[in-house]
Amino acid sequence: MIDIQIIRDNPQNVIDDLEKLNSTAPIEEIVELDKRRRSILNQVEELKHLRNKVSKNIGRMSDKDERDKLITEMREVSQKIQGFDRELDSVESDLKQAMLWVPNLPHSSVPVGQSEDENIVVWTHGEKHDFDFEPKPHWDLGPELDIIDFERGVKIAGTRFYLLKGNGARLQRALIQFMLDLHVNSHKYKEVIPPYMVRREMMFGAGQLPKFEGNIYHDVEDDFWWIGTAEIALTNIHREEILDASNLPVKYVAHTPCFRREKMSAGRDTRGIKRGHQFDKVELYQFTRPEESYQILDQMIEEASKVCELLKIPYRLVEACTGDLGFHAAKKLDLEMWSPGCNEWLEVSSLSNCEDFQARRSAIRFRRERGSKPEHVHTINGSGLAVPRVMIAIMENYQNEDGNIDIPEVLQPYMGGMEKIHP
Repeated sequence: MIDIQIIRDNPQNVIDDLEKLNSTAPIEEIVELDKRRRSILNQVEELKHLRNKVSKNIGRMSDKDERDKLITEMREVSQKIQGFDRELDSVESDLKQAMLWVPNLPHSSVPVGQSEDENIVVWTHGEKHDFDFEPKPHWDLGPELDIIDFERGVKIAGTRFYLLKGNGARLQRALIQFMLDLHVNSHKYKEVIPPYMVRREMMFGAGQLPKFEGNIYHDVEDDFWWIGTAEIALTNIHREEILDASNLPVKYVAHTPCFRREKMSAGRDTRGIKRGHQFDKVELYQFTRPEESYQILDQMIEEASKVCELLKIPYRLVEACTGDLGFHAAKKLDLEMWSPGCNEWLEVSSLSNCEDFQARRSAIRFRRERGSKPEHVHTINGSGLAVPRVMIAIMENYQNEDGNIDIPEVLQPYMGGMEKIHP
């Protein structure tokens, strides 16, 4: 969550930022609850000060009647304090709930825009392949090569599910292993295999609840929540901890399956494997000092871009405008790969600096030196990369007129030296 001091200092600025995000939050309610909270605290402090002062005098009084009178008065003061404490608990609970609905505010460098249509292409890398035949989309290539089975996926689990089989399954496994090896060996991330289900508090900490509750798979009986991204689990590794500044940045990478209801995309991308309720992703995550977070965001963009570069697929970097920023990012940039069969750019990585938004929710802090006041870390996350869309890009960019698919050179060692996938 954001620092409530930002709202105290200038609530109108916050409201203006929310308008840029096409979002709303109960800012007026928060201002009133915060005022009420501080008023109660002041009254309690005054009453406690009075009680302590009078209590010291009572012990020195010789007049029994006067002493008994003051004792009775102080009992009444204690009852008032208890009443204020109960009211304070209620006000603080309401204030916390209201604050959970406030999204992160955009960094000053984020371009203002209403929707993804106003996102800005920062740069493009690589030339689109000039096919001398009409390139097929992956939803045709997959079944023809017998590596994707849509019908049996739907039979087993319903719409937006599919089977990868044979060399399709092997290609995905190779892609995941290649990305993990790159990030661990070359980019020096520590690999983590986290739980795929988490407790409710972890969802709040990562900024998924309460905003996206309707889009998350949830086991009601045990109150487990299926992760829609490894970011959720990685955020909470250091929940309620104080880190040593000398250990920052802390870098984690994780491959996990991800689960999303995709309610928000109803009717979109219903063909193929672009948008499913279950998919695999390799996630990059860092905990950093505040002053280093934007430099590290740039480094993470380079690290995720390296995957695209080594696969030799055209890609580009797109900066999200305020209207496409999301709930918990202060700044977000997307990597997109070219998909010639679908004839579109596919987002394969969304890289976000959340600043201290998730750290405040999860109570993750650091000390610059022994005895110094703890400060909140900044958190940066990004896909490194999302697997299904990279699979689409590989299939469609490496297809041949005879129906074969060339395997990218960097993946061939992970495929036992195989160079092509044949029908």
